[in-house]
Amino acid sequence: MGKTTGIRTRTWLLMFVVVALVAAACGSDSDDTTTTAGAAATTTTAGAAATTTTAGAAATTTTAAAGVTVSKVAVLVPEEPVDFGWNQQGVEGAVAAADAAGIESEVAGGLGYDAPTATLRQLAETSDLMFAHASGFGAAATEVAVETGVPVVVWGSPDEREPGVAAFVSTSAQEGGYLAGILAARTTQTGQLGIVISADDFNWTRHSGGFIEGACSVDPAIDIELVQIGEGGYADVEGGARVTAVLIAGGADVILGNGDGSSFGMIRAVETEDAPAGADKVWFIDVIGDKTSIDTENILLSSILWDFQPTYLQAIRDVEAGTFGDVNYDLNLATGGIALLKTDNISDDLWAEIQTAKDGIVDGSISVPAADTRAAAEELLGC
Repeated sequence: MGKTTGIRTRTWLLMFVVVALVAAACGSDSDDTTTTAGAAATTTTAGAAATTTTAGAAATTTTAAAGVTVSKVAVLVPEEPVDFGWNQQGVEGAVAAADAAGIESEVAGGLGYDAPTATLRQLAETSDLMFAHASGFGAAATEVAVETGVPVVVWGSPDEREPGVAAFVSTSAQEGGYLAGILAARTTQTGQLGIVISADDFNWTRHSGGFIEGACSVDPAIDIELVQIGEGGYADVEGGARVTAVLIAGGADVILGNGDGSSFGMIRAVETEDAPAGADKVWFIDVIGDKTSIDTENILLSSILWDFQPTYLQAIRDVEAGTFGDVNYDLNLATGGIALLKTDNISDDLWAEIQTAKDGIVDGSISVPAADTRAAAEELLGC
């Protein structure tokens, strides 16, 4: 998923300082109508980002039949894109989509979580499409799109879709969770798995529900516990460390961590806590980004990757074709928007089993329901 250059190596101490200010801005919901995009990459890089930067060549792409030209896109994120997660992956996906289309991209980072209406209006003056990459931006972005005629991709609600104006993006995060569950069930030595969520967030609970389903498909007797840091503990590093330590003390030797900034606290606990009886070590499965480059203790088993590039590139094409907003978008295994990271800690035989399951999900022979709340995910516990 790495599409922009940056600093690939940084110490954990620095990351703890950075992520203490990082919170999640994940939007999620389901919609039956989707648009399929191209293949996904599965790597990421980190790097400092200015509040406003410009990337890409100033070329234009034009679809002659529609007569619509897209020369520049803008992406807006609530935090600086250096978190190996939501903000960074969103920016990298948008910039990569623009690069693939041969057009300019402008990044507005560190906007906070209040509706950035003034920034949206400013960017609409020079952009032909905007990616409002936070659920809290959706209503304001749609309003500005109506005012200015500049279409916007939003996160928040599928009901915000409006032809020619706004299209919503959902994530079938449960599909990646299912693959991660198979991996965890095949890896555990104690027969106990842990799930940490930083909030009762659609994406986190979909990851969790799919994870439970995947693990149960391997071992119906497996023991899985789900804990939540707080009401909105996205950046709660200490909370992430605390609840993860409790899970490990209870016997979990594979942890799925859903938390953005708080995931660094989870990782710290996995690195420093004693492995439970019967286990040689504790493994961590991350979400959204790829922290391999900073995994100094080799505890990263995998990550449920999100790649926004295919969807954002499709949105550019839809604007050019005059069909933008006719359907919503979905990040899933079929589009390449969701993937499981293959690390060196996964054997070839196990990876082949995971790929077989992936094929089953894509062709419909394996159905993975979306658990949209913590309560719905918890109903799946106990197989």
